Amino acid sequence: MNKLIDKLSNTKVLVVGDIMLDRYWWGNVSRISPEAPVPVVRLDRSTLALGGAANVALNVKGLGAQPILMGCSGADPEADQFTSLLLESGISDEHMIRDAERVSTVKTRVIAHSQQVARVDQETIKPISAGTETKVVSELETLVSSVHSIIVSDYAKGFLTDKVLRAVFRLALDNDIPVLVDPKGKDYSKYSGATLLTPNRKEAAEACNIDDIGKRTVQLAGEKLLLDLDVQSILITEGEDGMTLFSRGSYPVHIPTSARKVYDVTGAGDTVIAVLASAVGSGADLETSARLANLAAGIVVEEIGTTAISAARLAAVWADENRSNESAA
Repeated sequence: MNKLIDKLSNTKVLVVGDIMLDRYWWGNVSRISPEAPVPVVRLDRSTLALGGAANVALNVKGLGAQPILMGCSGADPEADQFTSLLLESGISDEHMIRDAERVSTVKTRVIAHSQQVARVDQETIKPISAGTETKVVSELETLVSSVHSIIVSDYAKGFLTDKVLRAVFRLALDNDIPVLVDPKGKDYSKYSGATLLTPNRKEAAEACNIDDIGKRTVQLAGEKLLLDLDVQSILITEGEDGMTLFSRGSYPVHIPTSARKVYDVTGAGDTVIAVLASAVGSGADLETSARLANLAAGIVVEEIGTTAISAARLAAVWADENRSNESAA
């Protein structure tokens, strides 16, 4: 596995999707408001982080791979903050589009005593304009042949229109490039042509219009999604129960969780798909890539807030787990 982690630095990953700015207000609570039955948070500090598809790109960067990020923001102060963070992280803003008719997506989380008290969202969710679509497709046509894998990071904020998705899958097919999708919504047919979809258990159940009845749901949903969709594989993430990989012509593979303590699952899905795409792009098979992604997810949920994985941390935890397994044996 360490050889695979080392190979990630030679991988170029195109990340296409909904970008956002994650704002955190950190404070403490000592009383309830006399105006309403809500806690009064005394603000100590404020921090900013890259979110959505940008956090996916940050995870790709942390692994040592090279991310190319495509997304759309507003033309507002938050867009300037986003760009500054992007450049500070060593990720180019060359393929970012600003649209004055939209507001930048910002998720503001209020954290007190290591717990999220509230979240405030600022966003535009209408589809991007026809003019912006044309720009995106043109950029895709220029970039696709130079990358090893593609991530579609869908947060249903309007960037990934049908036209944009069709262009991604058409160009990927023409250039024999794997496309991994973090899906959103109930209609997964729009991802026809994908190499892999990565819904969580609840999302998979909703996409299949079945009740979430626990572990049995994963088997039912995985089989149905493979049957109904033109995709090669489905990886259903199951939180504390790990994840299960469904591929055509193979038995499902369940991968138990590696998390030791779970403090915050924010951004864990971004880490999973970043590791998957980087590993697959470097030539690894899906099962090996999923095992590496599962290990990475177990690391980031131990931190509060959106946290990017790093190759060094991933290698260290992998070595620790191997030593533990050898000692147990």
